[in-house]
Amino acid sequence: MTFQQFVLILKARWKIIVLIFSVVVATAVTLSLVLPKQYTATASVLVDVKSGDPIYGAMMQAQLMPGYMATQVDIISSDRVAQRVVRMLGLDKSQEAIAQWQDEGEGLGTMVGFFAAALQKKLDVKPSRDSSVISISFTGGDPKFAAGVANTFARAYMDTNLELKVEPAKEFAAWFAARAKQLRDNLEAAQARLSAYQREKGIVATDDRLDVENARYAELSSQLTAIQAQRADSASRQRQATGQMSSSPDVLNSPVIQSLRADVARQEAKLKELAGQLGQNHPQYQRTQAELEALKSKLDSEMRQVASSVGTSNTVNQQREATLRAALEAQKAKVLELRAQRDEAAVLLKDVETAQRAYDLVGQRLSQTSLESQTQQTNLVVLTPAEPPIKHSSPRLLLNTILACLVGGMLGIGCALALELGNRRVRSAEDLSLALGLPVLATIETATPKRAGLFRRKAVLSAA
Repeated sequence: MTFQQFVLILKARWKIIVLIFSVVVATAVTLSLVLPKQYTATASVLVDVKSGDPIYGAMMQAQLMPGYMATQVDIISSDRVAQRVVRMLGLDKSQEAIAQWQDEGEGLGTMVGFFAAALQKKLDVKPSRDSSVISISFTGGDPKFAAGVANTFARAYMDTNLELKVEPAKEFAAWFAARAKQLRDNLEAAQARLSAYQREKGIVATDDRLDVENARYAELSSQLTAIQAQRADSASRQRQATGQMSSSPDVLNSPVIQSLRADVARQEAKLKELAGQLGQNHPQYQRTQAELEALKSKLDSEMRQVASSVGTSNTVNQQREATLRAALEAQKAKVLELRAQRDEAAVLLKDVETAQRAYDLVGQRLSQTSLESQTQQTNLVVLTPAEPPIKHSSPRLLLNTILACLVGGMLGIGCALALELGNRRVRSAEDLSLALGLPVLATIETATPKRAGLFRRKAVLSAA
């Protein structure tokens, strides 16, 4: 279809086009004038996502903001907020509202749910594209009622947002409180076991006592080493004094032995002198000889006594060694026992420290969740409260008229084209040529009078 053909069709069908256009426009204007006026009130809420959390001090990441804003829009549009609005407006207690619910809702469901669904149908929630402001719009027949509902939705949204933050914190706080009580009982039980063990073993300061006992053990060990050396020396001296008393250092170094030996030597010299002067049978010689024998007997007795004293010293050293060895073994057993007690006390102390850490950690989380459950702060603030609108938002006469003109024109043209396709007519030489598939040879122009004037009509001849 060419543009000329389209124009010819519109000229031929102009009446139906004008009729449909007039009907559509008249209907739109009539409905715009007849339908009740609706008023839209809008309240703006600012969602402060950049400020830090008052409890945790954390800030929201920029990439999470779109999802967070979408969540806030869903919360505002939720049944929970709408039902809160119904209760805040007192619709659940109004006799007229109860009658309307029984009439329209036929008493099905709950009255709060019925009016909440009705309010949600007229609610429009839109977040700003490049900001953190959410617009809450409500449309109603009464300007004051529409503004009141919009403001109530904003208030209900803020309360619900605070509840969604506080309620989980309250549940966590209750759980942490029960857990803290259990951990406190565990800590007290661990401390009681440690105290009972310390009382039973008489432990005041395990490390200090063990250090003292270790020092005592080291001292006994050194004393035992020293007495073992002394015992070995005394044993050697005893063997020497018993086998060869004359060469024994103890015998030789004895002052009494040395004095007696000197006396024996002098007596022997004197006896030799008397033997040369007086002879062996002389009474003085024999008396001197008797004195010499007495001195030798006394010397031998003293040497035996000294050798015996060396044996006594060795016996004393052996007894001291045995005593020190027994004391060392007893001290060793005591040190080992103290170490075992220290290890056991360390295990019990470790249990106490573990229970203390767990209790402190849960106590910290309990304090944090308790503080969070008691907070009344929210990151929402009403930026612009809704005011009763002066002008109605619908119906819009000018807009509806313009849309009706567009729709009526398009519908009229469409109907004209549909009628033309259903009853195709020849309206030009091109139509005839297309219909017959033959070229046009000539056209004859005729003039025919019609009403107010004459117009020229063409007769078309084709090569038949």
